[in-house]
Amino acid sequence: MAEQTTPAKAVGVGADGRLTALLTAAMGFSMLQLFLLGALGPRLVGEGGLSPTALGLTTTIGFGAAAVLSPAGGRMVDRTGPRRSLVVLLLVSAAALALIGAAPGPGSLLAAVALGGLPQALANPATNKAILASVPPARRGPVTGMKQSGVQLGAFAAGLPLSALAGAVGWRGAVWTAAAAAAAAALWAHRALPADRPTKTAPPRASSVPKGTTAWLAVFSLFLGCAIASVNTYVALFGSRKLGMGPTAAAALVAVLGVAGIAGRVGWSKAARPGRAEWLPGALATGAVLAASLLAAALYVRPLVWVGAVAVGVFAVSGNAVSMVLVMQRAAPGRAGQDSALVAAGFFAGFAIGPPLFGRLAEAGRYGPGWLLVAGEFAVAAAVATTWAVRDRGGPRTEVPA
Repeated sequence: MAEQTTPAKAVGVGADGRLTALLTAAMGFSMLQLFLLGALGPRLVGEGGLSPTALGLTTTIGFGAAAVLSPAGGRMVDRTGPRRSLVVLLLVSAAALALIGAAPGPGSLLAAVALGGLPQALANPATNKAILASVPPARRGPVTGMKQSGVQLGAFAAGLPLSALAGAVGWRGAVWTAAAAAAAAALWAHRALPADRPTKTAPPRASSVPKGTTAWLAVFSLFLGCAIASVNTYVALFGSRKLGMGPTAAAALVAVLGVAGIAGRVGWSKAARPGRAEWLPGALATGAVLAASLLAAALYVRPLVWVGAVAVGVFAVSGNAVSMVLVMQRAAPGRAGQDSALVAAGFFAGFAIGPPLFGRLAEAGRYGPGWLLVAGEFAVAAAVATTWAVRDRGGPRTEVPA
């Protein structure tokens, strides 16, 4: 049975749009630090003295922290409410970005990245609860897709405007600019969101072990995250080192992936109606296998790197948004935050595991096998999702119009 939360107040088109914009921004800022590190990778490796393996370790630390904190983050959101959680998310994002910009060396940089794991842990539970509390059922699918696209909007911001700014004021100045924007968004959230309503009853005791649909989606998200994180972290470095692209052009690959991800997440989330949504994760992961193969083929036909980046956004990145729609359709009463966090924990664990595996190959310049490894991870995700969809056929469904 899906969590049925009656909106506290029916939102009009204007209010709906403002809420969507705020939630989209929150999702973008929650992961902006890691997109920035990926987009600025050529500068950090060249100017900052980081090795490719150390660059991958930033992703491992950030998402490892997010995976560990996610179950507690979900419980926090269910107990305190989305408004307070979103303000905390944005303030901590600002602090982590500021510390990254001030980091004198790799050790302090990694510590700041670990702090940024908390916003990631809060992002999906807080934004999903805000939607269930304030958005009518008929609008939840499109709003969910749009707010999930905020992550890719962050990728676009890191890959284009902030990367261009780094060329003018240095990478630290670009990161500090992002920190100031996150702090401004925290003030916006505090003023724009309605106060959290007191919890009349204690939420059900949370289990840190996912079960049923949540478990299948968590495993799917684990392998999906392994592959996506490798692309996010290394595609710019791949373009710079193997395809002869300049730092700004290489960073634009991240921006292109981000724009494609925005379109994919919005479009596929709208299509994720009960009865159809169950089959989408497997289909999207299958398309992502082709996308990774195109990146490998770019070693021989260089323009294919752009096609591959677009395909990763349209297929792979969209799979995460569809999984969140499924969580909202299937969550038990009072567990939307917890179930969202457990699925997100699988995704974050994948982000922690994938880049170090790819990084060892990148260190040796073996990007072809690296992209084939990514294709294999997408293939496992497709197999998990398709197996679940077959087993789930005829199971309970809750109509949440998209």
